[in-house]
Formats: sequence, C-alpha cells, structure tokens
Amino acid sequence: MSEYEELRAACLQCTACALAEKRRQVVFGVGPVPCDLMLIGEAPGADEDEQGIPFVGRAGQLLTKMLSSVNINREADIYIANICKCRPPENRNPEPEEANACKHWLQDQIRLVQPRIMVLAGSVAMRNMLGEEMPGITKARGQWTVCEGIDTLIIFHPSYLLRNASSAVGSPKWLTWQDLRAVKSALEYKKLEGQES
Repeated sequence: MSEYEELRAACLQCTACALAEKRRQVVFGVGPVPCDLMLIGEAPGADEDEQGIPFVGRAGQLLTKMLSSVNINREADIYIANICKCRPPENRNPEPEEANACKHWLQDQIRLVQPRIMVLAGSVAMRNMLGEEMPGITKARGQWTVCEGIDTLIIFHPSYLLRNASSAVGSPKWLTWQDLRAVKSALEYKKLEGQES
C-alpha cells in the first residue's frame, strides 16, 4: 500500500470531531497523485456525503464544465479535496474546531500530491488556508498568493456561481472563468519552465 493509500485508509476511520457521528462517509479527495494542480473547497454536501467524492453535486458539475472549458480534465489534470472531510449538518460552514481536526489530513494530502499550483475555492477554504485576516472573497478572488510554498489562486466557490448564474462580462461566473484561464496559463508556463531546467 502506498503512503497515499495508507493516509486515505486512516482518514476514512477518523473520529476526531463531532462530524464523524452524522456522516455517511469520509470524503477524502480525488485525482492523480502526484498532480501539478490541486483545488481545495470547504466541505462535502449531501451528494458528496452519499458518493464519497468531492464536488459531485450541482456545484461540482458546474466546476467540471468550467475546468473543461479551459482544457483542464477533471479526472487527469487536477486533484480535488476539501478543508473538512465530513459533511457539516444542513450544509453549514465548518466550525473552526472541525476544520482544525481535518487540517493534518489536508497538509498530508498537499505533501503527497505535490501541486505546483493550488486553487482555493471560496472564503472558507481561503480563510482556513491563508488566515482569518484575509479580506472578503470578492476582494481576494483572482489574486495570486503563496500558500504552503505553492503559487495559489483564490476563486469564487462554484455554489456561489449557481446562485449568481449570469455569464455576462464582469459577473462572478465570468470572473471565475477568467481565473481558471489564468490557472491554465500558469500551469503551461510551469511545465515549460520545468522542461528548460
């Protein structure tokens, strides 16, 4: 069993916080390991809790379409995980102690996935990874920063885009599409950079 498989197996047995009592299953993460691109969301919803895979509900379907529109294949080109591995009741945001209980799982995922670029989807992921002092998501989105030593871009969470469905220039969906285009360009640049060294 690989180190990644051992980590996943251990996480599936986790009972470190109260979310373990109500979950159907742990939603660990999905994608190739290692992988140049990693996306981190907030926590599983009902569909994810049912299937054990992150971003499979309506927001996940939108994410998959948007990734595909910039030639990022969800199965081959990106590893997807969440801050919390278990579904909070009624899809509320994870409490700080719940996020902290999962933090070591996510840090180990990042270490094993070895992404060259990370994408933080939404304010919960942004604040958990970069600190509570971060500005609101509307100011922070589209900004590149460094997290865990990795070039990182902040985007709107796909569920927010479902509530703001317009694709007009300047809309949240349009801005997110621009952000994902920037991610794709950065990935291509890093691949070229790697070939030259």
